[in-house]
Amino acid sequence: MRKSRLILVIGALGVSILVLTLFGANISKIVEWGLSILEKKEAIRQFVLSLGPFGPLGFILIQALQVVFSPIPGEATGVVGGFLFGKWLGLLYSTIGLGLGSFIAFSISRYFRRYVEGWLKKSEWYWKLEGLLEHQGIFICFFLFVFPGFPKDFLCYFLGLTRMPWQVFVFISTVGRIPGTLMLSWQGAELYNGNWAGVISILVVTLIVVGPAWYYREKIYAWVEAKTKEMS
Repeated sequence: MRKSRLILVIGALGVSILVLTLFGANISKIVEWGLSILEKKEAIRQFVLSLGPFGPLGFILIQALQVVFSPIPGEATGVVGGFLFGKWLGLLYSTIGLGLGSFIAFSISRYFRRYVEGWLKKSEWYWKLEGLLEHQGIFICFFLFVFPGFPKDFLCYFLGLTRMPWQVFVFISTVGRIPGTLMLSWQGAELYNGNWAGVISILVVTLIVVGPAWYYREKIYAWVEAKTKEMS
């Protein structure tokens, strides 16, 4: 057992060294690019603000599309919102965009069920949440939107297959995302201000919350499944 673990550790170290060797130059370029953005942060924000209403509208559209198509991680756009518009406006614009995208995904699933359901069934998440198809479980759905690390975009499509009223969906999907969105927007705002202590503090708090939740995710999902069955 010890020998196999030693082999795994040595193998992991070898792969890490190989990756750093092959991509080290690219990593340094990425870091340089990131630093150059921070150096030009005022010019970037002023440019976005100079676009007038098209700046926020463009960002809202990007947030909506990342829910529907998921081209880039939502965490990244959340931080960008705070960086460009500040903590509270970033939160507002992100919330509007996420709410719009969630509603679009929900509507696509509801009105094109025949096509979407087959696609969703290919994911293990569909079968974990299958009980919700018969029982709305509004509290549990709200909890899943708040829960860090849960695939919320998939949940939007999934809930479109249920009998949940769209008004209820809009409420729980919008409000449930706010805590996580606020943390991301706040982090982006602190990054713009150059407050690295604030950035690190927010990141640490986030990891303290997300870490245990992710580690015990299977137990949490089992609890969700049990609660779902109780509603039947």
